[in-house]
Amino acid sequence: MKKFLFAVLGIFSVLFSPPALAEPQKNIVTIVTSQNAETQLMAMVLTMQAVQQGANAHILLCGDAGDMALKDAPKTVTAPQKPKGMSPQKLMKLILEKTNTKVEVCALYLPNKDMKPSELLDGITAANPQKMGKRLLVDNVRILSF
Repeated sequence: MKKFLFAVLGIFSVLFSPPALAEPQKNIVTIVTSQNAETQLMAMVLTMQAVQQGANAHILLCGDAGDMALKDAPKTVTAPQKPKGMSPQKLMKLILEKTNTKVEVCALYLPNKDMKPSELLDGITAANPQKMGKRLLVDNVRILSF
C-alpha cells in the first residue's frame, strides 16, 4: 500500500509541479559613438565577452565610431592597441565573422559622410531606426553605450 501511495504521489508531483523555468535569453545592444580608439576597443572587448557568455548582441556604430565599419577605414580605428595588438575594427570584424552578432551604422552616418552602402565592410548595413527602437525596448535587453 505504501509503495502504491508513493507511486501515486510521485506521478502527481511530476504532472502538477511547475515546469522548470529556463533562464531568459540575455540580449545586449552596444552603441558606440566615441572617437577614442581605446573606448571603441573596450566596447568590442565587453561585447565579445558577453557573447562568449551566452548573450545575443547587436552593435550600433554612430558618428566617428561608424568609421570602424568602413572598408577603407582610417588608421584611428585600425591601429593596434595594447596589450594584445588588436584594433577596434579588427575585433569588431572578428565578432561579426565568428558570432551571430549584427553590426550596423546609424541611419545618419552614410548620408552625412556622403558615402554609399558599398563602402561598408561586408555584412554591415545602415540601421533601420524603427527596428532599432524596438530592439532597445525589449524587456531583457541591456544597453551598453560608449
